[in-house]
Amino acid sequence: MSNWNNPGYAPPSGYPNQQYPPYPGAPQSGYPQPGYPQPGYPQPGYPQPGYPPSGGYPGAPPHGYPGGDQGYPAAPQPGFVPQPTGHYGHDAPVQQGEATPFSHRTDMYGTPYEDDSVKGFDFSDQSIRRGFIRKVYAILCAQLCVTLGFISWFLFHEPTKRYVQNNPALWIISFVVMFVTLIAITCCGEVRRKSPTNFILLGLFTLAESFMLGCTASRFNSQEVILAVGITAGVCLALTLFAFQTKWDFTTCTGFLFVAIIVLMLFGIFAIIFHNRILTLVYASAGALIFSFYLVYDTQLMMGGKHKYSLSPEEYIFAALSLYLDITRIFLYILTIIGASRN
Repeated sequence: MSNWNNPGYAPPSGYPNQQYPPYPGAPQSGYPQPGYPQPGYPQPGYPQPGYPPSGGYPGAPPHGYPGGDQGYPAAPQPGFVPQPTGHYGHDAPVQQGEATPFSHRTDMYGTPYEDDSVKGFDFSDQSIRRGFIRKVYAILCAQLCVTLGFISWFLFHEPTKRYVQNNPALWIISFVVMFVTLIAITCCGEVRRKSPTNFILLGLFTLAESFMLGCTASRFNSQEVILAVGITAGVCLALTLFAFQTKWDFTTCTGFLFVAIIVLMLFGIFAIIFHNRILTLVYASAGALIFSFYLVYDTQLMMGGKHKYSLSPEEYIFAALSLYLDITRIFLYILTIIGASRN
């Protein structure tokens, strides 16, 4: 039994207040040191008067924590499900049950972008949009270079020029290839988004269209073709700058452009049956004007941003194809106008 339990036991001298039992490593006599703690400790006025607050911790009952008069956020109610936050180009936070972040945009046919290929894209992001535009114009420049090469080859190389003029079956074959690839790209969304199939189809289409344009240009004078190329380049550059700068939204004119192209097709059939120089000039002028509108329309579809409709960032092949068709149609109609005016 320890000595501490003995009623007559007294601790040895040297322990503070002679009240502690002995234990291994116990402090020696003189502990604690004289003058400890320092005089005047704690400081006068500590703790501060009025602490803790008489009203309780800020926001605590009876203030109604949280959400009381202190401005704290409201307390989650039973069964509360956190709502997603963030802005995906919206004016308000995304709410629970809302569609994909890109669902506020629709394509040229009015269909919301809710497919897996565009989930996670925020086309209002400047970096995504600029990258998409650069890719489209890079593909377009490659297409136009191939086309200019074919036109120059068929225009200035006499053996090739005579060969294609004497073999119209080549033009028919190229037209079939062009038409099939055009339908495959425009009507099959999965095909034009899948690489490298989309690039292969676009390459075949560009070669076929370039061959057809070369055959057509070979029947005109070289000066007329060069003049048409220059006018087309100036018109397309001006229209592109206009589409980037204007506040008018041409993406809402889908119905008007569709009706205009139908009327142009019917007028073209009429001009073929009743072949006349005046009808040819009117038809070519109307065609150049309508496809100029189409160039602005397709450019704004590619830009997105403030416009009502826009293309998905995955549709770079379709965007390049649309712009290429617009430019080549404008070139053909201008070439027809120049040729008809010179008889």
